[in-house]
Amino acid sequence: MPEVLLADGALFHAKKGKPVELPVPLAPLADTHGHLTSFRKHDPAVAVARAALAGVRLLAVPVDPDDDVTDVAAFERWLAHVVEDAARLLQNSAREGIVPPAFNGWKNVPALTENVWFLAGVHPYGAQRLLDDEAIAERLRALLACERCVGVGEFGIDYGPWNDVDPTAQLQAMRLQLRLAHELHMPVELHIRDANDDEQAIAHQDALRILREEGVPQAGCDLHCFTCNPAVMEPFVELGCYVAFGGAVTFARSNDIRDAAAACPSHLILSETDSPYMAPVPLRGSECEPAMVAFSAACVAGVREEVGVATAEQTYAALWRNACAFLGLS
Repeated sequence: MPEVLLADGALFHAKKGKPVELPVPLAPLADTHGHLTSFRKHDPAVAVARAALAGVRLLAVPVDPDDDVTDVAAFERWLAHVVEDAARLLQNSAREGIVPPAFNGWKNVPALTENVWFLAGVHPYGAQRLLDDEAIAERLRALLACERCVGVGEFGIDYGPWNDVDPTAQLQAMRLQLRLAHELHMPVELHIRDANDDEQAIAHQDALRILREEGVPQAGCDLHCFTCNPAVMEPFVELGCYVAFGGAVTFARSNDIRDAAAACPSHLILSETDSPYMAPVPLRGSECEPAMVAFSAACVAGVREEVGVATAEQTYAALWRNACAFLGLS
């Protein structure tokens, strides 16, 4: 089976090949949004095993019935095999004395291979197809009925440069999936992207309006991959929405995102990777994987400690507890 560590025993190397020191997590880590179906370089099972060695104890995998899944039963079998293979890899590593970090003082924290779940939703890129193709809607419902499914997402609004789907269709698809979450009593993960250089944040304004009209699901709502400033975030947290920060919070020019991470209420802050996208500093440019949540969590904890909002230990604890609560796993 493949190795989970690099030849020199490190989890990560920088671009020039130098080992990168992994931040020591002060609580169990959670990746609330890490794709396993989109890797170009990583093996999903190896990625799960590496995440466990980095201290990740919870992984939520978003899948799309329009783009990722054509056969629900086959997908369930695939994900189960990924987790089983990751467990075997970790057993092999344990024989060599390489084990995931322990978290003293934390009770009833499962191993990562016992805590991999998924969410299902149609991305804004597929909004029109969701409205037009009943088979996609049926597949979405089938995924949401799976035992390992814990939420609806990602879905939402994308006015960015890579999406040409009509905004009316996007709004309608967002309403449809919000209503489905209400019906099934499930939390949601929202994808919201504004047009480039849109200082008014129209996509966020439209999403906020729909949330107010349809209601925030009682089970919870998360602004996945938040990349805006505190002013854009504020009305969402006033509605009780969680806010998830990934690799972008570590980028040199991301002062607005770090300000939002500092301003986010402690009971609503989450960590994620959005792997395989947006690997954090000092691994930027690499294919992101769930283990890299260690870097974004460390950045968020450091920012919040620096401004006096919370100690690093308190932020790490909040990131873990919020993830469990949001996904209904506490």
